[in-house]
Amino acid sequence: MKRIILAFLAVTALLFMSHETIFASSIQDDITTNDETATADTPVVSTQSGLISGTVQEGTLAYLGIPYARVERFMPPLPVEPWDSIRLCDHWGPQAMQHTSGRQLSEAEMSEKNSCVLNVWTTDLKAHKPVMLWIHGGGFDSGTSSWDPGMLLAKRDVVVVSLNHRLNILGFLDLSAVSDKYKHSGNVGMLDIVAALKWIRDNIAAFGGDPSNVTIFGESGGGGKVGTLMCMPDAKGLFHKAIIMSGTILNINTQAATQELGKAVLRELNIPENEVERLNDIPYEDLYAIGQRAMAHSVGTRLPGTPMMWGFGPTPDGEVVMQQPFQPGFAELSSDVPLLIGTTFNEVQHLRYNQPLTTTEAREELRKTFGDDTDAYIEAFRAAYPQHTPQDLLSIDWLFRAKTLITADAVAETRKAPTYMYMFTWRSPVSRASTHGAEVKFCFNAPQHAGDNLPNPTEQDLQLGNLMSSAWAQFAKTGNPSISSLPAWQPYTPTNGELMVFDRQCQVRHNPDRRLQEIINKHCFSLLDKHTK
Repeated sequence: MKRIILAFLAVTALLFMSHETIFASSIQDDITTNDETATADTPVVSTQSGLISGTVQEGTLAYLGIPYARVERFMPPLPVEPWDSIRLCDHWGPQAMQHTSGRQLSEAEMSEKNSCVLNVWTTDLKAHKPVMLWIHGGGFDSGTSSWDPGMLLAKRDVVVVSLNHRLNILGFLDLSAVSDKYKHSGNVGMLDIVAALKWIRDNIAAFGGDPSNVTIFGESGGGGKVGTLMCMPDAKGLFHKAIIMSGTILNINTQAATQELGKAVLRELNIPENEVERLNDIPYEDLYAIGQRAMAHSVGTRLPGTPMMWGFGPTPDGEVVMQQPFQPGFAELSSDVPLLIGTTFNEVQHLRYNQPLTTTEAREELRKTFGDDTDAYIEAFRAAYPQHTPQDLLSIDWLFRAKTLITADAVAETRKAPTYMYMFTWRSPVSRASTHGAEVKFCFNAPQHAGDNLPNPTEQDLQLGNLMSSAWAQFAKTGNPSISSLPAWQPYTPTNGELMVFDRQCQVRHNPDRRLQEIINKHCFSLLDKHTK
C-alpha cells in the first residue's frame, strides 16, 4: 500500500510542478515570432516612477517588465526609484529566483534584486476598463508571468496585468522569532503582490484601466495566492472580485511551524540567532538548498500533489495574513468580494486512458483507496457521469474538487457577495484528459497557443476560448460571469449546487457529484485530517 501511495505522489508531483511549463517554450517561441514589434509607434505612458514605452503583441499594446517595487532580502517591498528618461518596456522582465535545471539563467532572465516587475496589456489608453491581475502558478516555489501573456484576453474589453514576485525561501522565510526587523519576512512574497495592487491603484488609469474595478485571478498556486490575498488586511480595497482556478490546496502553515523552520535554516548554517544578518551573504543557490535540508530536518518536506502544503509559503501572523484560506473559507474582510471558483475534471490524477481497462479491474484498484466504499464510489460516479468509462473511474480528480466544494458551501452561506462555480471538462485530443491548468489558455482566449496539448485547435476549441474569456471578462466587469451565449448561470448555493460545465458543449448542472465528492473527501484526505485535528 505504501509503495502505491509513493508512486501516486511521485506522479502527481511531476504533474503539479510541470503543468505550467508543458506549453511554455512553444508559446514563448510563438509569441516572439508573431509579435508585431512596433515599439517606436507605441504610445508613451506616464507612471509615478517615470515614462515608459512598450510594444505591440497580436494587435494589443503591451508594456512588459515594468518595475513595481524594489527589494532587500527578507524585507517588505520598497518603492521603485524613479527614472528620468523613457524606459523601454518591450520584453519580459526577470523572473524571481527559483531552483532551475539546465542552462544557467542570466540576470536579465532571473534576478533577486530586479524581479518585482509586472506587465500590462491594453487596447485603449483613454478608456476606463475593468482590470484583471493574473497571478501565476507554480505553488509558492516557482513560476513566472511569461507563461501566460494577456494580449488576447485584453481584447475582451479589459486591461490585463500580470506580475513576478518573490518565491520560495526568499519570499517566505520566517525569521520573526529571532529578529523584530524581520517580523514580516515570512510573508514578503505576498506583500510583493500587495505592492503590485497598489501600483495598479496608482498607475493603471494611464493604461485605460479602472482602479476601482480590479479582479485578481490565478490557477494552481496562483489560485492559492488569490485565496491568501482574501485574508490580508493590506489588500482590502485594492481588488474587488476574485477568481480561483484549481487552487484549493490547503496551506497548513502556522506561525509556530514557520518560525521553527526559520530557526532550522540558521541551525543548518551554524549561524547564531543574534547574527541572523549573515543570511544576507549566502548565495541564493546555497540558501535554497539549505532551506530544503532545513525543511526535511524540521517540518518535513512536502511533495507537490499531496492534499496540503507547508514550508516556504504564507503564514497567518494575525497582522499580514489573518488566516489560511480554504479552511474552509476566507477572512471576513473579503466578504463583499464576488468569487468565481472551479476545477478541471482530471487535475493531477494519474491518467489511465492509454490502456484497456474493465470495470472489474478498475474496481480492484479502487479498493486500495476506497475499501468498503468502493461500490458506493462506483455507484456515485455512475450517477454523476452516466457516460463514464472504466478509465474515468481511476483518472478523475481526487485532490481539488472535494475541497473546492466544501469551500464553496462555506462561503456561499457566510459571505455577502455571490459565489459562482465551474468545472472544465474539455479533453485534450492528445492526453484525452482535462488536466491541471488545461483551462488557462481558454480563459486567456488563446487555445491556439496551447502547444502540444492542442496542436490543431478546431472551431469548437476556438469557440470555447471565446466563451470562457468572455465569461471571465464579464465577471471582471460586473461580478457576474453570465453571458448571453452561455446557459443561464446562477450564484452557487449548497442547495442548488449550480455548476457551469465548460466543454465543447457547455451546460449547467446541479449538485451532480456531491455524493461522489463526499466519498473522495473521506478516503483521499486522511493525511490532511491528521494535521488539522
